[in-house]
Amino acid sequence: MEDVILEVEKRVDTGTAKVARLRKKALFPAVVYGEGKDPLSVQVAAKDFLRLIGIHKGESFVINLKVKDGARSENKSVLIKQIQHDPVSDGIIHVDFHEISLTKTIRVKVPLTAKGDALGVKRDGGVLDHTMWDLEIECLPTQIPESVEVDVSDLKIGDSLHIKDIRLPQGVKVLNDPESVVLAVVTPTKEVPAAGEEAAAGEAKAEPEVIKEKKEKPEGASEAGGKKEEKK
Repeated sequence: MEDVILEVEKRVDTGTAKVARLRKKALFPAVVYGEGKDPLSVQVAAKDFLRLIGIHKGESFVINLKVKDGARSENKSVLIKQIQHDPVSDGIIHVDFHEISLTKTIRVKVPLTAKGDALGVKRDGGVLDHTMWDLEIECLPTQIPESVEVDVSDLKIGDSLHIKDIRLPQGVKVLNDPESVVLAVVTPTKEVPAAGEEAAAGEAKAEPEVIKEKKEKPEGASEAGGKKEEKK
């Protein structure tokens, strides 16, 4: 397992005004929760956290949290429990961490990705229907896969892959229903216009009838269209 390190500082001051000052320094508040332990308030550098989650897929990876408290430092193995975003700017405003034991199994969700080009897509013009995007698994924290890849290369139109078809690393147990469909290759659906749309389309295509108005004869014109004879 890769050692993912994030340095944070213990936070003593709380309150809205204190938090606002933190954010002006490109920091945000966070809390570490642990079974049988009091919650620990810390502050995190936004750039360090963003870099970390940008490198690793999803949120189910173990972080070695180095908590600085003055001259002292303490290490904690944690998972990201929740990330809160600002509704306007979408920036991170708060994170909850969950402290774990590396020797006890845990339940987490990991991303599910398709590998390869399905035969039914590239040859027959089908569509790859990705019905599930993550798997719920149980394993030791040190065994959490970054993602689960499923090879779809041999899938033809009408074929599908189920949870029971996925091969996972040793020690990793999937908790989803074995019969659940993960990926399938389907025939592309054709859009059928509604009755009103068909009528409108028909009207648009129809040639409009052109009605020519009879022009009035100019003054002095004869019935045959010639010039009026002058009196001698």
